[in-house]
Amino acid sequence: MMQPAWLTLSHFVMLGLLFGFAIVHSGGAALRPWAEKHIGSRLYRIFFALTSLPVAVYLIIYFFNHRYDGLQLWYVQNVPGVQQLVWVLSAISFLFLYPATFNLLEIAAIQKPEVHLYETGIIRITRHPQMVGQIIWCVAHTLWLGTSFTLVTSIGLVLHHLFGVWHGDRRLSDRYGEAFVQVKQRTSIMPFAAVLDGRQSIVWQEFLRPAYLGVAVFVLLLWWSHPLLLEITSKIE
Repeated sequence: MMQPAWLTLSHFVMLGLLFGFAIVHSGGAALRPWAEKHIGSRLYRIFFALTSLPVAVYLIIYFFNHRYDGLQLWYVQNVPGVQQLVWVLSAISFLFLYPATFNLLEIAAIQKPEVHLYETGIIRITRHPQMVGQIIWCVAHTLWLGTSFTLVTSIGLVLHHLFGVWHGDRRLSDRYGEAFVQVKQRTSIMPFAAVLDGRQSIVWQEFLRPAYLGVAVFVLLLWWSHPLLLEITSKIE
């Protein structure tokens, strides 16, 4: 049986890259208790970053360079309001994707990296903000690009983050036991579900943090530099 002409090799390469990133990232997270015990939390964080970041950067570059590969399933870039919708959704996705910016000094291993059991801020909306942010990002970019390659990429990313929901809850349960069970009962995976059924309430003052300002500045810089990023990545194979 002949392979359809639109089903380019890049579809399979991207799936392979996503699978490899899932192994490196989720596998590294699973090894954290053992690694911190044997090499310390700071050295573990450095090792985790040095293995995860290069794969993530290459994934982004590969996506930029092949985003229009495959079948054009729909084309709405000339529809009024779609570009603005995509940027709004992208900005919202970053607010969910990067709650880890609250601990930049820990991420950089300047302060001792810790595992935190949060129940404030964006965690009141969803216990897994990165999963929610990734889904919003995938919806926005799949809508904008409309290609089979982008759809395949989005499906792979969402599946990885759905696995991350189970994996993250299991690791927190192993570490915190009954304390995490109580947090789990007071929070929800689905956005606003715990708020709507009365288990949580939004405390807007908790969102008045420099990290959210940092994300807003990042979104503006990304909007400004987006054409330049596309040009730079197009020159990298």
